[in-house]
Amino acid sequence: MVTQTKRLNYQEIHQFQCFILGYFKIYGRMFPWRETVDPYSILVSELMLQQTQTFRVVPKYIAFLKQFPSLEKLAQASLSEVLNLWQGLGYNRRALYLIKLSQEVIQNYNGVLPKSVKALEKLPGIGPYTAAAVAAFAFNQPEILIETNIRTVFFYHFFSGKEKVNDMSLQPLIKQTLYMENPRIWYWALMDYGAMLKREIGNFNLQSKHYSKQSSFEGSNRQIRGQIIKNLLTKKIVSKNQLVKIIDRDKKTLMQLIQQMEKEELIHINGDKIGLKN
Repeated sequence: MVTQTKRLNYQEIHQFQCFILGYFKIYGRMFPWRETVDPYSILVSELMLQQTQTFRVVPKYIAFLKQFPSLEKLAQASLSEVLNLWQGLGYNRRALYLIKLSQEVIQNYNGVLPKSVKALEKLPGIGPYTAAAVAAFAFNQPEILIETNIRTVFFYHFFSGKEKVNDMSLQPLIKQTLYMENPRIWYWALMDYGAMLKREIGNFNLQSKHYSKQSSFEGSNRQIRGQIIKNLLTKKIVSKNQLVKIIDRDKKTLMQLIQQMEKEELIHINGDKIGLKN
């Protein structure tokens, strides 16, 4: 186990890199977003992969890029068109963010996705992790990435038995061990090895100070929001009373979610009528 301040020597770094890259050479996974360096395609994958398992993302990603192969095509799409393809991924705000993001890139960046993390973070729906991930995977920049599989690797190798580990403790090690010759490949390797560790040995993210168990989807607000979107996609415009009958959930909760979704610009309300935002 290492402390937060310990620096690894050259041999330790080299051995660690060789081990991780060696694992990837034999067991590395293939995904369609790993077969391209197109920034737009990688951006779409990163938005889709947020809190969504890879096996759900693959068919959606392929279908999405077939219909919206560029920022320009996506910027011209309606919310209903994008949401129709997004169904099954959840967190529908991500679809709205992608539309807004594409419009902003065309307007402010001449249709070219910016390379800098700071510029990426200013775009709709892009947080620090997604900005760094796009910079690493699209532009092969040596950014610091921390997500569940990467945490697993560093907990297993460097923080055995330690609890409540802060991400700040991981950052120096991630920075020291970063394979500068090819950050893109390096992070793919870490993620694949980490996914194997979680599957074969256990969830080391329980050691993380930032760990929180995701609440059950069944009966959750996420499920209700998804049902609202699904009904609006099917019926275009419905009344509040119709939604109450169709969804059969607590009316107060349903109305609160409808108001929240209107503020997020996912839906519009006109008196008793509700529809998707144009």
